[in-house]
Amino acid sequence: MMLSLPTLPSNLQANLAAIHERITKAARAARRDPSSVRLVAVSKTFPASTIAAAAHSGQRAFGENHVQEAVSKMDQLAGSGLDLEWHFIGPIQSNKTRWLAERFDWVQSVDRVKIAERMSAQRPVDRSPLNVLLQVNISGEASKGGVAAKQLLELADAVIALPRLRVRGLMAVPGPETTFERQRAAFDNIKRLFDELQAHCAGSRGGPGSHFDVLSIGMSSDLEAAIAEGSTMVRIGSAIFGARQTHR
Repeated sequence: MMLSLPTLPSNLQANLAAIHERITKAARAARRDPSSVRLVAVSKTFPASTIAAAAHSGQRAFGENHVQEAVSKMDQLAGSGLDLEWHFIGPIQSNKTRWLAERFDWVQSVDRVKIAERMSAQRPVDRSPLNVLLQVNISGEASKGGVAAKQLLELADAVIALPRLRVRGLMAVPGPETTFERQRAAFDNIKRLFDELQAHCAGSRGGPGSHFDVLSIGMSSDLEAAIAEGSTMVRIGSAIFGARQTHR
């Protein structure tokens, strides 16, 4: 299937380059290898043609919040020859888990055992294990998804035991902060949980902790602070694509 590239702001490629430059500078400031930080472009509300344009500019991983919207884009891009990696980053409904298990490469927002059990049972046997991140609600905000910090180890133990899933790490969305120092403090709390969970998982039989290598924190407004505190994956939307579109 051939998609015509959309009429996009001419700065799409420049925006991607600018984000990579921000990642590089932040990593070097933290004395880290810039290649240790992966970029997930958050493409929710933008059409498949926009994703194709970003892919032609070198971007591979894309994050989506709405299952049906994402699957529609996947279908439109099928046969395009683009090697895309799909991440689900939104709240998970029980009746949508089959689509997640069958169509996505990563699910970053696992916060309930029931959801993990359904995806484990529904992951096709001819596909590699589904990469999952456990979402923690570090700020305790009712409006945000994620398991409470005190329940994180219990959730991790349950999900690690499931077949067809590979627990890769932790994801979080802390509340917005207005200064770099306050952003770092919030991310530091998440990094401490990540380190504790990594050590805990490494002690499990079979060594699943050896795959516990992803800390998904940092967005357009705070990626520098996230990288300073150990982020290995940043989720960037508006700084790449511009203001979110209101229709899907």
